[in-house]
Amino acid sequence: MLGLARWIMRGTPQAVGVAALTALVPWLFWFSAAVAGLVTLRRGLTSAAPVLVAAAIPAGWWWMEGDSVPLASILLVALMATVLRARLRWTDTLLAGTAVCMVLVHLGIFVPAGGAGPLLDELRRSSTEVSSMLDRLSAQGVDTQQMAALVIGGVTGLVVLMVSIGCLALARSWQAGLYNPGGFREEFHSLKLSRGQLALLIGATALGMLLAVPAASLLAWVPLLVAGVALVHGLIGLKGMSGFWLVGFYALLLTTWPTILIVLLLALVDTFADFRGRLTRSD
Repeated sequence: MLGLARWIMRGTPQAVGVAALTALVPWLFWFSAAVAGLVTLRRGLTSAAPVLVAAAIPAGWWWMEGDSVPLASILLVALMATVLRARLRWTDTLLAGTAVCMVLVHLGIFVPAGGAGPLLDELRRSSTEVSSMLDRLSAQGVDTQQMAALVIGGVTGLVVLMVSIGCLALARSWQAGLYNPGGFREEFHSLKLSRGQLALLIGATALGMLLAVPAASLLAWVPLLVAGVALVHGLIGLKGMSGFWLVGFYALLLTTWPTILIVLLLALVDTFADFRGRLTRSD
């Protein structure tokens, strides 16, 4: 894809055309977001405005059709790319993206226009067990529609944040491949949260629990998860291990919850222990 990225960066018309086309095609919005991120990283937000508009128009049409993920992802990638270009630190970028996504979830952006009622009705029709469970919850005084709205908003927000981070990483890798070979690898391998940033995430989690905003508690740990993934990449790179280790790592990460918890714990400890620094000094 690096060849395509090189062609896109030859001029604004190419970038505008690719961003608009891929935003219009279902399930290709991530490529449009990556293109917008690449242009923003390289030229700045002002110069990237035509590309963002071209991507946002078809994504806005999808929003009107009931799918808010494409437009939210494109705009979030542009925001994080602007922060990364200005601050040159992934940790600041991740915290900014997470904070914005929390606000979007709290505002109910990701809840369908008709609310969670139609989805609950469909679940009741498709499964008698789910219908019985919802009836029991209603009998206990639980507002099932509000609960479903919280779940839908939180899960969708989590998907948008993870997809946006992936798109930004893809854009950054394109930028490094075109203008600074090896730069993205070095940058990502050194990603680590500071103690102050970790305290900020813990505070956001606690605040979300106190205010009964579960989505905030869920999204707050995404930067730590990314830091854990970067830690694994960095350790494998320092030891010169085969890429098959990364394949196995991602297979476990995507299929088993314990692996996610282990990665979070490793990133948490690394904030204080600095595993990569210790390994470098020992070598």
